[in-house]
Amino acid sequence: MDLNSIMQQAKGMQEKMAKIQQDLAQKTITGSSGGGMVTVTVNGQGDVLSISIENAVIDPAEQEMLQDLIVAATNDGIRKAKELGKQEMAQLTGGLNIPGLSNLT
Repeated sequence: MDLNSIMQQAKGMQEKMAKIQQDLAQKTITGSSGGGMVTVTVNGQGDVLSISIENAVIDPAEQEMLQDLIVAATNDGIRKAKELGKQEMAQLTGGLNIPGLSNLT
């Protein structure tokens, strides 16, 4: 395999990674807590897009619980987004764990 061929393969992989990142930004994942009373929607890159809170949990006396539910739902959504990113990247790398690539999602 010559250097030119290797460079072409690297360029192709870089283009595919950019496409995966772009596709992930368009996908949405919903995390939830409290039996779905708090939901957080994130994109495939882990950016929070929206938060929905059922009226039943909006009680000033329960502010700390609501804050905990929001944190839990956000973390659930981000965890799911990271997993989606890993799955997308595994398609590119054929399941190989290539150092540095797993940090890109």
